[in-house]
Amino acid sequence: MTDQRIERLGELIVGYSLGLRPGETVRIDVPVVATPLGLAIAQAALRVGARPILAAKLPELEELLLREGSDEQLGWTSPIAACELAEVDAAVTIWAETNTRSRSRLDPRREQLRSVALGHQAATLRARVGRGEARWCGVLYPTHAHAQEAELSYREYADLLLAACHVDGPDPAAHWRGVAVALAARAEALAPVRELRILADGTDLTLSVAGRSWIAADGRQNLPDGEVFTSPLETSARGEVAFSFPVAFGGHELDGVRLRFEGGRVVHAEARVGQQHLQAMLATDAGASLLGEVAFGLNPELDRPLRHIGLDEKIAGTMHLALGRGFPQAGGSNLSAVHTDLVLDTRAGAEVLADGEPIFRDGRFLHDVSGGGTA
Repeated sequence: MTDQRIERLGELIVGYSLGLRPGETVRIDVPVVATPLGLAIAQAALRVGARPILAAKLPELEELLLREGSDEQLGWTSPIAACELAEVDAAVTIWAETNTRSRSRLDPRREQLRSVALGHQAATLRARVGRGEARWCGVLYPTHAHAQEAELSYREYADLLLAACHVDGPDPAAHWRGVAVALAARAEALAPVRELRILADGTDLTLSVAGRSWIAADGRQNLPDGEVFTSPLETSARGEVAFSFPVAFGGHELDGVRLRFEGGRVVHAEARVGQQHLQAMLATDAGASLLGEVAFGLNPELDRPLRHIGLDEKIAGTMHLALGRGFPQAGGSNLSAVHTDLVLDTRAGAEVLADGEPIFRDGRFLHDVSGGGTA
């Protein structure tokens, strides 16, 4: 697509999200359908004196591997890519699909084998990012397939997505700097909380967040962005949760997911749609049935489920929980090859208690914080 907003998105990623400097190297993982954004990022990187590496992705090749590869082949990842991830100063992952259901009939066991391998490959970069040695940003690119999932025209979907990134104005970075102030204030207000209790239809879930850090997701590592999150204590989750939105990822759909936790671990899981995939995901490894994240979605440009977790988890007035890998920078210690986000609509009839006192009701925090606005 030829669109000045795509050029501004590339500039935003290079200048604001990654803060690339002269002489630094950036790896850009780009599906072929998202070539315009990959080139926009590369151009912006060149203009600041950085060195872009374009790693083109063919989704059909990964699907072919999942259909025909042996277990050994599914567990293999490129040593060349591993070397790059261990050396680059920054990396960008562009998410873009031409067929969101291409894997819907694949064997979940084989997919989990592949997920573990790719998770291990990405762990090097995640660890470097956590230590401040590298930066990373994941960004969603509009495609017809994503628009179909959202039940929108391509133009409607692209306009909504790019507005949520705030690249339809002359200075996107200024917007995100303002968001960063507001979200940092909200994260600071949540810092003293020791326990959260989430109450909604079908949900009564208690989590400990004592001693954990709340992090403002302000466009540095995701675009679009807009949330505050932390990792709950790994053994603390108890109670039940019923998730509101369908989630489509990796060619699969999960809907009507209900989980029961005891001692931090899922002890019962059911899904109206995707039960087999849910069970396979939970069996990936020992950490897959523990919570790695609890978060509040705070992007007001996103107000409806669009069937892509990168967007739905940011919807203002929602919460999301993630099964699997936690965030070391938040104090999380759960290790897993998976990180599966599930969204809870808290905009009507829901309440969150912090240490027994209500702080969030019907999708809104009850107390304003300095910075206001998005948070």
